[in-house]
Amino acid sequence: MQLFKKTTEINFLSVRKIAMFVSLVLIVGSLLSLFARGLNFGIDFTGGTLIEMGYSQPVELVEVRDALAEAGFDDAIVQHFGTSREVLVRVPPREGLNSAELSSRILHVLQQQEGAGEVKMRRVEFVGPQVGEELTNDGGLAMLYALIGILIYVALRFEYRFAVGAVAALVHDVIITLGIFSLLQLDFDLTVLAAILAIIGYSLNDTIVVFDRIRENFIKLRTGTPLEVMNISINQTLARTLMTSFTTLLVVVALFVFGGELIHGFATALLIGIVVGTYSSIYVASSAALALGVSKADLMPVEKEGAEQQQDELP
Repeated sequence: MQLFKKTTEINFLSVRKIAMFVSLVLIVGSLLSLFARGLNFGIDFTGGTLIEMGYSQPVELVEVRDALAEAGFDDAIVQHFGTSREVLVRVPPREGLNSAELSSRILHVLQQQEGAGEVKMRRVEFVGPQVGEELTNDGGLAMLYALIGILIYVALRFEYRFAVGAVAALVHDVIITLGIFSLLQLDFDLTVLAAILAIIGYSLNDTIVVFDRIRENFIKLRTGTPLEVMNISINQTLARTLMTSFTTLLVVVALFVFGGELIHGFATALLIGIVVGTYSSIYVASSAALALGVSKADLMPVEKEGAEQQQDELP
């Protein structure tokens, strides 16, 4: 137990410029990928028909794509779903064909494929293009409203420089997570959007714990520069931050490994977000507040006449 009670003395902010440069590179790279490649939106957002096929033996995706292209479904997106015997086919909406007719045609084409073995249809999902567009707009607005609400909350609870630092950390986490999904062209569906919103909450919680300690130490410690006070505060909350991140990662890794394909994107987004969020709570949020010139005078409460404030020396 002594291991967790002992306060470390790591000079985290001594490398803040290097950390900010790394963050800037990651953000620029993420934005470039988002603009150049975009996100691989799932059927929830794009609309269309999703068909899951089960094969009796392993099948090559190239052969499935060729068979569908010959039948006129050259715009179909084909990928493995869990194992090489399970295939997921996504087809954009077709005029004059409902999801039942479309899925039956695709099943017939794949069953006629030479050397494919037995092919069974396991599930069919259909989302209309109008619904997909509405979900895209509503999802983007949900993320924007969350960031605005957090900015207002932190501005009321802390000094405005801390609010800017907290929102900078959240934007940093969201952009990098989206950038990785864009770069790897991972499916982005409603479960991933839910994970992004969860990342915002998780990162904010970590940042507020650090900021609370910084505010306490600014008032409590009589000597020391803002840089020294922030380093002491980060070290004092480090054990709590690492233990929270570690225990959360254990659960998310279990979801990633054993949760199946339906929540694979959700678990992937959370894995990225927890790691990036822990990093941003230490380096991005505090460094941004420090760069904006936060000082002890900004956080000192107004003293009542005759009241004495207990202060300690900087250790």
